[in-house]
Amino acid sequence: MRPGAAASRGGPASRAPGEERALTSVAAGDTYEGERPADQPRLWHVTLSVSGGEAPLTEVRRALEQLAHDHPFLLTSRYANDHAEIRYWEEARDLHDAAAVALRLWGEHRQTAKLPPWEIVGLEVIDRETYHQRISEGYGPLPATPVGVHPF
Repeated sequence: MRPGAAASRGGPASRAPGEERALTSVAAGDTYEGERPADQPRLWHVTLSVSGGEAPLTEVRRALEQLAHDHPFLLTSRYANDHAEIRYWEEARDLHDAAAVALRLWGEHRQTAKLPPWEIVGLEVIDRETYHQRISEGYGPLPATPVGVHPF
């Protein structure tokens, strides 16, 4: 065990030196009793944050407007000369699919929309119920109004 690490609960107290710990996960789309079937699409609220070297504001705005034109699902974009945030609703089977689409968005449209060569620095994907719960409790991303492309 690593120094300071606690023994696992319910399992062996230690592993042999060099022995790897087995990792387990739930496959994308797996459901538990009482959950909706995995093949039904759901709505996911996506916030994609990008950042990089400075670019002229007029070019950033034009590029984001082109991206919104090419993909009308984009709800709102906020931008500065070195970063931007894109928010939209995605229909997908599960979080894995919604996140995969979001992570491809910037790179796949960099040339066609002439987007700045920025990297993705943040991604949040939450289901519709969580989004509405956050709004009703007074925290989380405010509803995207006005819709469109706006400076920070």
